[in-house]
Amino acid sequence: MSRAVSQQADEQWFTSLDPRTAEVIGRHRVHSPIEVRAAVTRARTASAWWGGLDHAERKRRLDAWRALILRRLDDITELVCAETGKPLDDARLELVLVVDHLHWAARNAEKVLRRRRVSPGRLMFNQAATVEYLPLGVVGVIGPWNYPAFTPMGSIAYALAAGNTVVFKPSELTPGVGEWLASTLAEVVPEQPVLTVVTGFGATGAALCRSGVDKVAFTGSTATGKRVMAACAESLTPVLVECGGKDPLIVDADADLEAAAEAAVWGGMSNAGQTCVGVERVYVVDSVADRFTELVVRRARKLKPGGQPTAHLGPITMPEQVGVIRSHIADALDKGGRAVVGGLDSVRPPYVEPVVLVDVPQDSSAVTEETFGPTLTIKRVSDVDEAVELANATDYGLGATVFSRSRGPELARRLRCGMVSINGVVSFAGIAALPFGGVGDSGFGRIHGADGLREFARPQSVTRRRFWAPLQPNTFARSSGTLRRLVRLVRVLYRR
Repeated sequence: MSRAVSQQADEQWFTSLDPRTAEVIGRHRVHSPIEVRAAVTRARTASAWWGGLDHAERKRRLDAWRALILRRLDDITELVCAETGKPLDDARLELVLVVDHLHWAARNAEKVLRRRRVSPGRLMFNQAATVEYLPLGVVGVIGPWNYPAFTPMGSIAYALAAGNTVVFKPSELTPGVGEWLASTLAEVVPEQPVLTVVTGFGATGAALCRSGVDKVAFTGSTATGKRVMAACAESLTPVLVECGGKDPLIVDADADLEAAAEAAVWGGMSNAGQTCVGVERVYVVDSVADRFTELVVRRARKLKPGGQPTAHLGPITMPEQVGVIRSHIADALDKGGRAVVGGLDSVRPPYVEPVVLVDVPQDSSAVTEETFGPTLTIKRVSDVDEAVELANATDYGLGATVFSRSRGPELARRLRCGMVSINGVVSFAGIAALPFGGVGDSGFGRIHGADGLREFARPQSVTRRRFWAPLQPNTFARSSGTLRRLVRLVRVLYRR
């Protein structure tokens, strides 16, 4: 399935398609670099107004947007289903999280970002000190297609709440969702274009990186993230990068195996496995491996993909990914792995049925590379120490899951990743107060929570002299004994 691009007058257009049927959903502009810069210029003008509002005024407008989204939730749910192919309930869950995060960002921005006093310390006791987090100006957001509303809103909502305007480039597979978000916000904030959408392909995203925005927030593959960073480096534009993952699930000997198996199947198969923080690798202690695998197999075999709204799994949204999924399954089997659910015959474009693989060597691409499909690899380990070692044996470091009744927090701290769920799966994504992001090839920077608000603000430190201090070292008019007395004072204050 290809994305059609048509020529009309001097303007290029492309169509968004339903991946289940190849039906045309809408037509969208391929915005040129000149048009992207114009959008940023308009956003720059709007940022002076939006950033000039106090937190209460911005909250009032963002709350109105949230209410409008809720009133039209069925409309955006249908659009998400149409552009991604995901089942109706998967889209509903995504949009529930959008509403919750928008509420948190608007409600907490003032508390997190407002001016606060800071202790000046002993040496600078005559100073008053404050720090405040001010808007950056214009933030560029480049979003993915797998969660076309929830993931970019993790940047958009927090950037807006922090007082910035946003220029958003959605994935070329889901442009309609981005345009819907912008149009609904424009209804409740008609004064200025605080959220502008530019559509197109990679060149449009590259133009946004070079457009003079004050920061770029990107979500996508590691390879594309590196290209975004390179483009932003030309102008020292700061970036927030959330890339892929190869997230592990560890099952300890004392784990609740029913719950662990349910989490493994949900984490690996929901949204057809197209979740950056979903489960792709499972490490289970040998003493419970047979029972755990049996429970996973039983659950995975019940899942069926399809185009109907009630299907367990939708299609693979990006057609090129089907080949990646097939190659990972083939590599695992060629290297001695066994398929206990599905196999190569499970790949039936645009759908992939659940696949569970065991005895897969750790150098297989099914273990080392992001598959982004409804597949799981399960490996027996002698103990959880081996599980942690194997879980960390990757360049990725996004999320992880641990099932253990007695050692959950201990194991979580030993994992090299940004987020961990204990005795649950992907729970951290639903808690708006928690920062979301990774390390290594999974990127850097954080969205969500207080860290996410500060990510889209610039700290400004201010000092004010309250009274004249007896020792004044920062002047050429100081006496010859000033520094000697200052050194004696420091020795008294800090010798213990």
